[in-house]
Amino acid sequence: MTVLWFVLGVLFMVVGVGFSIGWHEIGHLVPAKKFGVRVPQYMVGFGPTVWSRRRGETEYGIKAIPLGGYIRMIGMFPPRKGADPNQIRVSSTGRMSQLVDEARAASFEELRPGDENRVFYTLPTGKKIIVMLGGPVMNLILAVILLSGLVMAYGTAVEKPGAYVGQVSECVVPAGEATVDRVCGPEDPLTPAAQAGIMPGDVIVEIAGEPIVSNRDVSGLIRPRSGQATDIVVERAGERLTLTATPITNELPDVDAQGNPILDAGGDPVMVQTGFLGIASGTNSEIERQSPIVVPGMIWDMVSGTAEVVAKLPQKMVGVYNAAFSGEERDLESPVSVVGVGRIAGEVASGQIAFFETPGEKLATLVLLLAGLNIALFVFNLIPLLPLDGGHVAGAIWEGIKKGYARARGLPDPGPVDVAKALPLAYGVSILLIGMALLLIYADIVNPIRLG
Repeated sequence: MTVLWFVLGVLFMVVGVGFSIGWHEIGHLVPAKKFGVRVPQYMVGFGPTVWSRRRGETEYGIKAIPLGGYIRMIGMFPPRKGADPNQIRVSSTGRMSQLVDEARAASFEELRPGDENRVFYTLPTGKKIIVMLGGPVMNLILAVILLSGLVMAYGTAVEKPGAYVGQVSECVVPAGEATVDRVCGPEDPLTPAAQAGIMPGDVIVEIAGEPIVSNRDVSGLIRPRSGQATDIVVERAGERLTLTATPITNELPDVDAQGNPILDAGGDPVMVQTGFLGIASGTNSEIERQSPIVVPGMIWDMVSGTAEVVAKLPQKMVGVYNAAFSGEERDLESPVSVVGVGRIAGEVASGQIAFFETPGEKLATLVLLLAGLNIALFVFNLIPLLPLDGGHVAGAIWEGIKKGYARARGLPDPGPVDVAKALPLAYGVSILLIGMALLLIYADIVNPIRLG
């Protein structure tokens, strides 16, 4: 049964990824057609065509390798100087498809009668930007739809006052050794938390008469109370209990006002003698249904977080390489491939990750995972490099600047910018992206991210 649920989780994500890709390409297709550009093909996937149908002048289809998609527009690049103006280079919005198209010698299509004004490069700058931004924006819209449905139908975690006790160390161990889940010997003294009867699942609401608003309050109140009997009020199974613990002196990392470790010049934690209780606590939260008005904040957090990962991608990829070939532990915030996403989805659906237990929690996690994937597609495609959508947007903006400057100075119209001149860079970026994808796939097979 576990295998079946794992497969269903993977299939959910495969279908979700395929839909997200097709949805992305619709964002290019609809405005392109609206602006009169001829679109010969709309395809989801690469490689051999599995199914296709022609509707009007466009062939719609599905290909065998579901790792991307594209629409093919005539005249994405203007003809070279001196070339036959009736022959237009054919290209498409997909990254790998562009690489293949432009590498072929025969990537031309004869203009049909009436196509003279139906080529992409003749569009005004604003319309070019709309066509190329349409794909990433559709991924953003899909993420908003998924998150809105999630917060209304299932809910999201809402932080409550107090600190949730995740784990309780049974015994006191020397500094530097792990205290949680350690097998204690008969000579090991019990931790103050274990002596007081604090249990995993308790919510600490008060320490020494001071209310606990957030998890950081626990450390701030316990650290200065070494050797002092301290009343600790916890909520357990709907009841409030007052327990008494006497924190002991232990060597622990020093922290700042926000609860972050203080590091020395060498980057190592600064150790101090301070009060020790022996618990691992976290944010106290409950799942509550909410209004979609919380979605913009969620979207902003996800976009900014993804942008931060993209900005640190070179550093992150070094970590992925070391994890893949040196056996280092995989960073939980490292990027993953579609294989990794599918694997995580399978583990969530099959219950292999302990903190996703109920069907509602599992489905909500899968939906959140798919929303995050669409946010990643949105952010990544905005990078202003060919063959990404952001590269075409950058070319259109540069064209608009040149034309605006020419108008302001009374100069002749400089004509469309030929972004095809940047194809050597595009080939380099494409090769880099393919290499990154292969490395991520390998790492996700031999040393995947472990969430539980």
